[in-house]
Amino acid sequence: MKKMDNPIYKVAIVGASGFTGSELARLLVHHPAVEIMMITSETHTGKPFSDLHPQFYGILDMELVSASAVENSKPDIIFLALPHGISMDFVAKWEPLGAKIIDLSGDFRLSSPEVYENWYEKNHSYPQGFKNAIYGLPELNADQIKDANLVANPGCYPTASILALSPLFARNTIQKGSVVIDAKSGLTGAGIKANATTHFSNVNENFKAYSIGSHRHTVEIEEQLSTLSQNKVTLQFTPHLLPIDRGILVTAYASVTEEMNQEKLDKIYHEFYQDKQFIRLRKSPPGVKDVRGSHFCDICPVWDARTQRVIVVSVIDNLLKGAASQAVHNMNLMLGLSESTGLSQIPLKP
Repeated sequence: MKKMDNPIYKVAIVGASGFTGSELARLLVHHPAVEIMMITSETHTGKPFSDLHPQFYGILDMELVSASAVENSKPDIIFLALPHGISMDFVAKWEPLGAKIIDLSGDFRLSSPEVYENWYEKNHSYPQGFKNAIYGLPELNADQIKDANLVANPGCYPTASILALSPLFARNTIQKGSVVIDAKSGLTGAGIKANATTHFSNVNENFKAYSIGSHRHTVEIEEQLSTLSQNKVTLQFTPHLLPIDRGILVTAYASVTEEMNQEKLDKIYHEFYQDKQFIRLRKSPPGVKDVRGSHFCDICPVWDARTQRVIVVSVIDNLLKGAASQAVHNMNLMLGLSESTGLSQIPLKP
């Protein structure tokens, strides 16, 4: 899509050093309706953005500035690409400025500060933000997102998991307590800072589960599916770390309360997602490379007649549909643009 000569909206990316900030810049630098007015970093102030991310050399060499510069610059959109527990302070400070804020951390994704503090084990410094925050999953909440000034961008695991099961929960056909979600993520889901778990020697040629029964994305998935079904949802969620750069693959299992077959299951999914252009319903199980570098979520629902269970495979790029491109999708809705503006990337394969 051609870049406008005079982009209408000015955006600030707060947090330049991570994968998400980099991917946001990659999407926005050619977005036809916006201009990147600043990118911030407290630890790299004064350096060119392309010093941190060499793929931008000669394309986006703008100097990184302190986040304090945002207050006097009057951006239309502020993307907070910051860690959990830090974004909330910036939202408290900048919400009165009038800019639309898209927070990519988990600070406002949950239903209350009490739930947040229980699962994130941090005190929440801006509890009033929960009153205004809209959960930014466009396939479910587009109408609310359009009128929002603060959007909580969903987590990557929850995006793939919620989209896998939404058609069934919206129909209230899931048997209570029967849902098991087996989820696997590439290494970039752990962020850019290395630690003992993400060290090459621990990840390479290895595969393991973590945070069994206690991962903070569990409650995010449960809350959104509870809202959709208007019934309290409890489910089993187990994440795993894959020795790949990027991508999430979710396999969700559930029993249903009505007679089911493959034809009926396909119809349920097609009717639910018929006008959702970034959901691709597949006849065979997709792999993470089928969506790599794109905003697509590919979903394959299967009816297992032998066990009388639904099995749904869902794949996304964790850095895009699970983070940056979802944030751009939310921005498009908030600004009244076409949902697909700037999001037409075809998946990279191989």
